[in-house]
Amino acid sequence: MLARTAPAAVLVAASGFTLADTLTPTNLTVEYATTPIGIEAATPRLSWQSESEVRNSLQSAYQITAAYSEADLSANKSIWDTGKVSSSDSLFIDYTGPKLGSGERVYWRVKLWDKNGDASDWSSPSYWEMGLLAQSDWQPAQWIKSTNAAEESENRPASLFRGKLTLKDEIESARLYVTAQGLYEVEINGQAITDQLFTPGWTSYNHQIQYQTYDVTGFLVEGTNTVAAQLADGWYRGYLGWSGQRNIYGDETALKAKLIVTYGDGSKVELGTDETWLTSNSGPIRGSDIYNGETYDARLSNKDWSAANFDDSAWQNAQIKPVKSVELIAPQSPGVRAQQELNPKKISKAPDGSTIVDFGQNLVGVLRLQAKGEAGHTVTLRYAEVLGPEGNIYTDNLRAAKQTDQFILAGAGEESFTPKFTFHGFRYVAINNYPGELNEDDITAIVVHSDMDRTGHWQSSDDLLNQLYSNIIWGQKGNFLDVPTDCPQRDERLGWTGDAQVFAATAALNMNVSGFFAKWLDDLATDQLDNGSVPFVIPNVLGDQDSGTAGWGDAATVIPWEMYQAYGDTKILANQFDSMKAWVDYMGSQAQEDLIWRPVFQFGDWLAPVTNPMTATTYKAITGVDLIATAYYAHSANLVAQAAEVLGKKREAKTFSKLFNTVKNAFYKEFFTADGRVVYETQTAYVLALAFDLVPESKREAIAKRLDQQVQQHGDHLTTGFLGTPDLLASLSSEGYYDRAYALLTQTTYPSWLYPVTFGATTIWEHWDAILPDGTFQNPEMTSFNHYAYGAVGRWMVNEVAGLDRNQPAYKQARIAPKPGGGLHRAQASLQTPYGPLASQWHFDGDEFTLAVTVPANTSAEVVLPNAANVQASESGKAIKDAEGVISTKTLGEDLVLTIGSGSYRFSYESHDLSRQASNLAVLDEATPMQALLAAQEVQALLKESAPSLLARDFKYMSIAGKTLAQAATDFPELAGPLGEVSRNLEDINTQRWQGWIAKHKQ
Repeated sequence: MLARTAPAAVLVAASGFTLADTLTPTNLTVEYATTPIGIEAATPRLSWQSESEVRNSLQSAYQITAAYSEADLSANKSIWDTGKVSSSDSLFIDYTGPKLGSGERVYWRVKLWDKNGDASDWSSPSYWEMGLLAQSDWQPAQWIKSTNAAEESENRPASLFRGKLTLKDEIESARLYVTAQGLYEVEINGQAITDQLFTPGWTSYNHQIQYQTYDVTGFLVEGTNTVAAQLADGWYRGYLGWSGQRNIYGDETALKAKLIVTYGDGSKVELGTDETWLTSNSGPIRGSDIYNGETYDARLSNKDWSAANFDDSAWQNAQIKPVKSVELIAPQSPGVRAQQELNPKKISKAPDGSTIVDFGQNLVGVLRLQAKGEAGHTVTLRYAEVLGPEGNIYTDNLRAAKQTDQFILAGAGEESFTPKFTFHGFRYVAINNYPGELNEDDITAIVVHSDMDRTGHWQSSDDLLNQLYSNIIWGQKGNFLDVPTDCPQRDERLGWTGDAQVFAATAALNMNVSGFFAKWLDDLATDQLDNGSVPFVIPNVLGDQDSGTAGWGDAATVIPWEMYQAYGDTKILANQFDSMKAWVDYMGSQAQEDLIWRPVFQFGDWLAPVTNPMTATTYKAITGVDLIATAYYAHSANLVAQAAEVLGKKREAKTFSKLFNTVKNAFYKEFFTADGRVVYETQTAYVLALAFDLVPESKREAIAKRLDQQVQQHGDHLTTGFLGTPDLLASLSSEGYYDRAYALLTQTTYPSWLYPVTFGATTIWEHWDAILPDGTFQNPEMTSFNHYAYGAVGRWMVNEVAGLDRNQPAYKQARIAPKPGGGLHRAQASLQTPYGPLASQWHFDGDEFTLAVTVPANTSAEVVLPNAANVQASESGKAIKDAEGVISTKTLGEDLVLTIGSGSYRFSYESHDLSRQASNLAVLDEATPMQALLAAQEVQALLKESAPSLLARDFKYMSIAGKTLAQAATDFPELAGPLGEVSRNLEDINTQRWQGWIAKHKQ
């Protein structure tokens, strides 16, 4: 949009008049958040985006002013004024005004100058507010606990608390600061004050606990006011882990809160938790556990329990709980909230008599159930991800987790139940003892996860791939609930470091995970052992002995680097740098003199497929843990070196760069033969070597070819696990093997990404074959149907299929370079970058290829038009050389490479070769394996009458897949005639296939 300024000089182009290049500042944020309250950054950092209707718009300068009130800001009574700063920077500008105290609010605005020197109007004002910056600021609030909680019972009721404060009129503002050992929910005068769930969140409780800040000005009244809270076990003292552990952090929950009310005359009054607060354990939540579910007795519910006039005479005084030193910290991560609601897709009766509700989507959250019945009538809800073969819910894979809620009716007409302090992983719910007939309007699924903005989208012309992408998104939704859990349903739900490490880059392409990972990485550094070893899970609830494995501990180095690349924030590198170094130093202490790490225990390439169920033969895909551990040692050393370079730590950069190269040489010497063959002949071994740059440049081509052969030998199937999978496709495509990468991506049989999709999966599975080809399940001890790690393929789908990538951190310069293939005729991706919306969308109309791109203001992009070096390409109907915003052009092989400024563009050109490449229609000839021939519809049509048993995959012909036509005819004489006919018609078959693809995708 045009800025609201006086008319500026108008640029004149050969084609006529264009708009002035004036920027409009938008989307002001502080520490990633819009108008945050309760932050504790000593130096808050300010960011903004800009908009312009003109291409190639760049910011040349900015000015920020700040004041203690919005009125002062408008009146130019600033406490801080940067003056005009010549800079294109718009991210993470340090506030350098007067030092701020606890609870102080600052209003700010920004003005921009474009590249022509024209100024914008001031932005709309924004603000931030500090939290409690010193632990002493919490005084006089104390930790309080309930007096008669059944501490050791299986079902421990939620404790209730009430504190009162009498206020006079003219309340100017009020802030409530709350934390807990356990999970809390707060109300004031009978009203819920927030929609946040699972507060205060899960951190390394023995060291630090988050608190939340609430603006409660509108909830207070003149006279008596009541602050009330419910407190449940949560992660603090509920079950955690698979060995029946509970009370890991303590056996008593506790609450701490402080209310500060400011009157119009500036005077203040405070209320803090102490022994004058009243408490009761007679509330309706009779038990609540993360794993086991919640029991709610509506007979004990009183809607006025948090109101000022509630009769609490039967309640007891709270007790002060002695708490050892623990730091109370402001949150960096967005809170957990209810995100969306799903209605039932189907309601049916199961063989065991329960009512089954199918929501059509594996999700994480809770239910809202409406019911009407007699007092004391108990409705039971049990949750599951899949149905068993007999049609009942399948819960064996939950292990000890009960995932069961109970709703005891009050008998007061229509009643509603929604659990507060538990969550479930489910698609199906089995309901027993529901009063009357359950209708769709009686039950709703509420999806719950951390409140991360959805920033990325992807779509293609392939429905299976679209479903795969949806599964990736839902896997992230389900497992990013305050910490990046491995799974959301069984007795685990822990912050596994390996899962997070392999998925972090993809996560940042889907949602804004900056604060989410900043918070979790802080806990990683906090729980890291003194020797630098990183625990398997963060927060660490398994113990120090469960730590120090490659690929998992490397979350300490990989995730900070990926977050820096995604958001351009050097602070996360600075905050985590000591942790990053410590992990690499630990690996060095474990390696032997030859720099090879030969560990006793490692997870290795976790869950790599072992056998081919179709042939009962082994994949022989076990990659040595010494290779994996040493590869990650080198990789993490390289990341530390790069982080040191960014931070200006020249000595460390030199030290760790040297270490990387030394370990790299040792790796190649130990694990590769002179001709480039790896000692462990697995896809993962080749992938790690290529992806981590661990082989001489002169050997890359030969090693990539061996990887390609490895995939081909397995019939275009992957044989990788957690560590080999994320970089598998990129390792192929970066060396030119796009066809093989697409063959893997679009493969539908086991093991592959699309195999679960063909079984109706709506999230990513833990095992490639969580459901076996015969419909039975994997070992229930470790079969999650919502396990996001393998969803790391989403990065390749965005970067390569849609072509959306970056050349510089935070996409200051984007790279848009799609590589059509896989039979797709269109694909698109968009990403809300720190600078604004970035998008790539391509499609074919016959042989015509069109690429539409959007680049945010104050950035540029490198655009690679595939196969366009020798054709007449246009932009919005004009020759590219005449297109506004195109800064430069060059050819690179068969491609045309452009540098463009911000704006929206539409490039088009004819390319028969490109459409042929996209069609994925390889030329069928005498050397083509039978598996590929039989996949062609035209071949199937020829053999339909003459060889029906071959098309039916008769077991007799199971060995035919890799044979040529001649070999198959020799081995199976009865097929000689039909296969001879195929051989004679190969030219016509190829022509028919190509013409069919063109016709299908002609717009």
